[in-house]
Amino acid sequence: MKVIPIIPQTAAVDDSCAEGTGEVPKLDLPLTRRSLLRGSGVLLGTLAAGSVLTALAPSRAWAVELKTLSSTEGTTLMKMGRTLYPHDKLPDAVYALLAKDLDAGATADAKTTALLRDGIVSLDKAAGGNFAKAPAARQLAAVKSMEATPFFAAVRGKCVTSLYDNDMAFAALGYPGSAWEKGGYITRGFQDLKWLPEPSKEASPAPWMG
Repeated sequence: MKVIPIIPQTAAVDDSCAEGTGEVPKLDLPLTRRSLLRGSGVLLGTLAAGSVLTALAPSRAWAVELKTLSSTEGTTLMKMGRTLYPHDKLPDAVYALLAKDLDAGATADAKTTALLRDGIVSLDKAAGGNFAKAPAARQLAAVKSMEATPFFAAVRGKCVTSLYDNDMAFAALGYPGSAWEKGGYITRGFQDLKWLPEPSKEASPAPWMG
């Protein structure tokens, strides 16, 4: 089986969202064989058939390699990320980027490793034994019970960049990418928010071109 090693935005192609139409082109994600993934843990999954990402990725199968954390620990962090920032449109592959980024921090710093592992143990205990397999309501209660902990702050802080600053999230949420270097949004994507009602003429005066 071939899988996609999901990569963060910093390693992605720079013009992945640069088309004038605002459409996100097919992602340039290299394929690799599962046997080549030799990290401490591996997160695996499949993109849902018919989702916008299946048209952009070369394969529905994806994999994220963890160098320090285990697969079980990575899965717990994925589930915590979805509890903190729930999005039906974002597949598990995006939340796996959160686990990958937290794993990178753990790989670089032993204190971060201990912080994450101790936090995961506490999260499991708060959820009654296994956070990843607990019902959604119990997961939410467990996460709320840890709001004052450094572990909670570390995971929540990493969510902001890991979940939203990547091509998959851009495509799933309909963000066409940066526009300032292309003349701004007035002539490119200004009216692309399809889920909002059409504004009145009074609310949208002609742009000042002085």
